[in-house]
Amino acid sequence: MKQFIKSSILFLVLVATESIFSQNSKEMNTLSFEAYIAYVKQHNPLMKKANLRLSLGEATLLKARGGFDPKIAVDYERKKFKETEYFDQLSSTFKIPTWYGVGFNVKYEENTGAYLNPNLKVPDGGLYSAGVSLSLAQGLLINERMASLKKAKFFMQQTKAERDVLVNELIYNASKAYFKWLSATNEVDIYTAFLQNAQTRLNAVKKSVAAGDKAKINITEARITFFNRQLNLEAVLLKEKKASLEASNYLWVNDIPLELKEEIKPIKTELYILEEVHVMDGVTNPKYVVDNHPKILSYDAKIKSLQVDRSLKKNKLLPKINLQYNFLSKENNQLNTFNTGDYKAFVNFSVPIFLRKERGDLKLARLKLQEKNFERTATSLYLQNKIGAVKAEIRSLNTQNSLIKNMVNDYKMLVQAEERKFLMGESSLFLINSREQKLMDARLKENTLLIKQLNAKASLHNVLGV
Repeated sequence: MKQFIKSSILFLVLVATESIFSQNSKEMNTLSFEAYIAYVKQHNPLMKKANLRLSLGEATLLKARGGFDPKIAVDYERKKFKETEYFDQLSSTFKIPTWYGVGFNVKYEENTGAYLNPNLKVPDGGLYSAGVSLSLAQGLLINERMASLKKAKFFMQQTKAERDVLVNELIYNASKAYFKWLSATNEVDIYTAFLQNAQTRLNAVKKSVAAGDKAKINITEARITFFNRQLNLEAVLLKEKKASLEASNYLWVNDIPLELKEEIKPIKTELYILEEVHVMDGVTNPKYVVDNHPKILSYDAKIKSLQVDRSLKKNKLLPKINLQYNFLSKENNQLNTFNTGDYKAFVNFSVPIFLRKERGDLKLARLKLQEKNFERTATSLYLQNKIGAVKAEIRSLNTQNSLIKNMVNDYKMLVQAEERKFLMGESSLFLINSREQKLMDARLKENTLLIKQLNAKASLHNVLGV
């Protein structure tokens, strides 16, 4: 068991394991992306709901297999009126259904009574029978039991794929919530740093004015910049709080929701899923990837199930020809007492004249199968195009991030140069603030592009179904 740490470090109410934190023991007030997602996978109720899909498939399969369970049936009926026993009938049967339209049965009958139907008369001690029932046309190669079991197996595959789809969407949405939280936290740090610059510059200007080196109007300009950045910081602090609460929506333990404390921050790194560039580079055959996507696997299972249903409906166009043959004997301890001379048999034949119901069912089954095939084709094309679009977006964002980093460095150099000129009396506070505003805008743009890049890679994992 992992050692539990105090809840005051991470959550307002409950405790969390050390895995919820960054691997760096010095950063006990941070929450890494990997630990965040791991906690979502382990405790989120939607993850548990997704796993219920597997249980649903297993229960359906168990139910379908019940159609091939051996059965014991006992019928007993007795009538007595005015001291006269009209009849006393006992019939017990043991039946074994098989995969095809064949069934085996063993039966025992004991019937007595003054008014017993003549065809129910049996020898003293009862009558034993053993035989077979067979469907010669409809129901031989496929029947309701066979179809139900086959469809249940495909439903198992479908529920597994659907579980993967639900998990995939949960992790994707949780990732976006974390990156949104990270974006707001980065903005808070940016505005805080520039607010400190404005505070430092305001204090310096006040000293210069007091010394008679600068005009008093410079204090007003520096103060306006300070207040403006303070206002911006207040806005992003609210934004960070909302984003933190949104990220908390995915954190649960023992079916109890958790809320992140204000001290907890996301780790400021660009390596979350960016390290998995090989995933994107490995997508050399989008069609192969798409064919193994959970959504497509789910469609494939549904299509196979509909194909079974179509075969069953097609089989119902055949006439019903049911044959049953039973060997009879008044002894049950020796097999040689059963012979072909003593038997009970019947044949049942029926067929609708127009087969309108059967032909209608078959047509509906074919239409449903065509509809699902169309949906699979459209979804497959959408996923292939989505993969291409996301890959193009990631490559473009990689280029944009490289460019914005260069721009940030250049703006830093301009601000530093402008500050040196200001100290030598060759510049003004207005120019410094203008340069610094450009730098701040570039830093915010850099943060926006980083989050877009993270979201794009999360989207790639989502569309790949991994």
